[in-house]
Amino acid sequence: HATLALGAFFVLLAVSMTGCHARPELQPPGVLVSPYAADAAVAVIPPRNETGASFVDPDLMGDKIVAALAQTRGLRCLPLNRTIEAMRALNLPAVTTPMEAQQVARALGVDGIVAGTVTAYDPYNPPVFGVTLALYAMPSLGGDSGGPLNDPRLLSMQASDSGYTGAAGNEPASVESVHLDARSHDVLLKLKRYADGRKEAGTALDWRVYTASMDLYTQFAVHEAVHGLLDHEWLRLAQLAARQN
Repeated sequence: HATLALGAFFVLLAVSMTGCHARPELQPPGVLVSPYAADAAVAVIPPRNETGASFVDPDLMGDKIVAALAQTRGLRCLPLNRTIEAMRALNLPAVTTPMEAQQVARALGVDGIVAGTVTAYDPYNPPVFGVTLALYAMPSLGGDSGGPLNDPRLLSMQASDSGYTGAAGNEPASVESVHLDARSHDVLLKLKRYADGRKEAGTALDWRVYTASMDLYTQFAVHEAVHGLLDHEWLRLAQLAARQN
């Protein structure tokens, strides 16, 4: 009887320990939603580097912007290499005017071009990353853009998170600028929300793995910038619909 009791004790102990170490339930990450009525397609121009750091790779940053846009429900984004190939075919080493953006858009058959600038990059923990995104919309998205894509007023906003919805023909349709310093509690709260459903739960660093890896942190920062850009587009299209009614 003592042997049976001891065996039962170890069985219960094993079950208890298994329960304590059960993997937490999976949860889906937050998903961005396109503001456009029909599936729209956009392309991304490799962003400019205004950080002063030579190790910032514009193509790598461009791929991250593409990934964030491609993960948006109802929105398609072409791979960055397609845009680069189209620019080469058009003999455009860079895209600096709306006319050039429209050329690239027509060559690719897309509804919009996203231009960007990396404005801050500090990979040391706590990391800092800043980026500005500007959407140049074709008429299919209700756009009529005109001003230069490299206008410093549009692509060098570094001090704080900001953005606007364009209303005039010499502006992008929408612009969003973020400057995300991981020392800010507000930024950390946004990061924690972003990490839910994307990180492997139960690890030693948990959601703070995103501050320990600049690659992961830039994914988060670009996602926030795209989120803001889409919010401006929701507002712009609502204002456009109100003017037409």
